[in-house]
Amino acid sequence: METVSLEQELKTNAYPGRGIIIGKSANGKKAVAAYFIMGRSENSRNRVFVEDGEGIRTQAFDPAKLTDPSLIIYAPVRVLGNKTIVTNGDQTDTIYEGMDKQLTFEQALRSRAFEPDAPNYTPRISGILHIENGSYNYALSILKSNCGDPSGCRRFTFAYENPKAGEGHFIHTYRCDGNPLPSFEGEPKQVSIPDDIQSFSNMLWESLNEENKVSLFVRYIDIETKAYDTVIINKNK
Repeated sequence: METVSLEQELKTNAYPGRGIIIGKSANGKKAVAAYFIMGRSENSRNRVFVEDGEGIRTQAFDPAKLTDPSLIIYAPVRVLGNKTIVTNGDQTDTIYEGMDKQLTFEQALRSRAFEPDAPNYTPRISGILHIENGSYNYALSILKSNCGDPSGCRRFTFAYENPKAGEGHFIHTYRCDGNPLPSFEGEPKQVSIPDDIQSFSNMLWESLNEENKVSLFVRYIDIETKAYDTVIINKNK
């Protein structure tokens, strides 16, 4: 698979929606996860990321302007032992609870489908990073409607064992802006992951559409020690 420029992918797409990037730093020492949210409505844009234990959650920036919390207030990132879960909705909790009961990542998601937000039927995208005894694997999932038909759900899981240093994969909810919004298609895009968390975070944030971007989370986890560094950037301050 050809490696694409993550910077160009973001700069040339005004509305990828919500996106997950998972991979390994160029020096091979860090497991890397990033998650961003965007919004077109006032309700969607009225959010910030806040730390919540080892993970994060979304929170209304101005509680008085929150009209419908159902699909915008959730925990995008949770940590379960040696696993870090990253998703675009409350399926984070579904995965956490399922894997805590010894279900696999894929099995835990069997009880979920795309979001009930007709006519978009936004895909649920999810990722998991598994670090154990100095080894690192990750997987990405997308649950989407049958080409806009909500009577069926298409389920795709992409697993990456022993990823190469400097390599990652990017999946997002929407192919581009539109009405209704067209779902992401194909495999996650192969991208490059640098060593420096701050420069990577800055590149992502600066590449996202200025009008639509809302919040960004980036984490670098040491594969040997599991110590991590986190960057959170919110447009609302």
